[in-house]
Amino acid sequence: MKKEILNLLEQKNYVEIKKNLESLNSADVAEILEEFDTNIQLLIFRLLQKDQAVEVFSHLSPVTQENIITSATDKEIKILVEELFFDDMIDLLEEMPAHIVKRILANVKENERSLVNHFLNYPINSAGSLMTIEYVDLKKNLSVKDALVHLQKTGVDKETIYTCYVIDAQRKLEGTVSLKDLVISDENKKISDIMNVEVISVNTLDDQEEVARKFKKYDLIAMPVVDKEKRLVGIITVDDIMDVIDDENTEDFYKMAAISPSDENYLDTSVFGIAKQRIIWLLILMISATFTGYIIKSFETALASVVTLAMFIPQLMDTGGNAGSQSSTVIIRGIALGTVKFRDGWKVLAKEFTVSIIVGLVLAAVNFLKIFFIDGLGVQISLVVSLTLFCTVIIAKIIGGILPLLASKVRLDPAIMASPLITTIVDALALIIYFSLASMILGL
Repeated sequence: MKKEILNLLEQKNYVEIKKNLESLNSADVAEILEEFDTNIQLLIFRLLQKDQAVEVFSHLSPVTQENIITSATDKEIKILVEELFFDDMIDLLEEMPAHIVKRILANVKENERSLVNHFLNYPINSAGSLMTIEYVDLKKNLSVKDALVHLQKTGVDKETIYTCYVIDAQRKLEGTVSLKDLVISDENKKISDIMNVEVISVNTLDDQEEVARKFKKYDLIAMPVVDKEKRLVGIITVDDIMDVIDDENTEDFYKMAAISPSDENYLDTSVFGIAKQRIIWLLILMISATFTGYIIKSFETALASVVTLAMFIPQLMDTGGNAGSQSSTVIIRGIALGTVKFRDGWKVLAKEFTVSIIVGLVLAAVNFLKIFFIDGLGVQISLVVSLTLFCTVIIAKIIGGILPLLASKVRLDPAIMASPLITTIVDALALIIYFSLASMILGL
């Protein structure tokens, strides 16, 4: 498609370009736009019909959005901000630098400007920062017939009409009514007769991860957001939560790999930016790994007496790190999905201990046979290494299972307790066990 559009641009066949783009989904058009430089992006963007242009804009990356806003006229910006859904406009403002925000706000209607500023004051990653005000509200004394008339008049500009929200005179949330119930109910019935009073809602200050968990648990397509007085102030739709889940998963992957999270795409991030994300954790892990060196140094007499012991250190440390990583990955994912909680700590401990006994025995037995029969190093060396391996696997799996739970209890991200950190801890403990057993069994 990129080559085809470039050929049409050379021919100045803008009508054909417009025709081709109109036949595509807005998300696909946005993906195509991302492949061009700013000048061509703006040219193609201006060829789109107004409604399609707004939809395409909401799918673009923050960098491309900034490029278009910077190059656009005030009239074009005004059209964009007027047609964008409110939550998309808030997302845009949160991503843009100050001078761009100032220009956008200058083109926002005066009666909306204070509302925009109010939304921007909600903590980042909170329910308040995600919500939109474009929802349908109803009064419970309305008839179904009047409610449908109201929906027809106001629903065009709303982000979703599949769920309507019933509020009282003080805007306190009293219930919800689905579009299905409105359509199939007797038109003379009151909203109070068909509304669902068991409403799942979130507070404006709730963290977005908690919101995502509720969406998943209750299979919702939209969720109301209330303030501390239980007044309805907005709703969060499932498309916004999909973005949150994607962002949270990406952040966890970064942390589990000992990389500082970033909102920028890999290819858009500078070399120095990538280095900055990685170097802090690498420094921390490097410095913490010096304890391993001190442990080896403290047992240098044992190493000097039986140099063969040194050849098994990498095997023990790698196996311990891998065992701990397996446990931590499963528990971290369980915490993220809400299937594992801190109160399950004893269950996790018992399960990981049992698993580690089985895994440890198998690995130790295979290792003993290999060292004794293949390497031919004798019973004592085989026993030292195999016992250490058995103990290391047990410790690694327990630490890998418990540390993420402890992190969640003290409100740290469990992903921090992933393989790099656990490996560093297990390495030190494995060496202490190894040389202690060697000293006892070999009489060093």
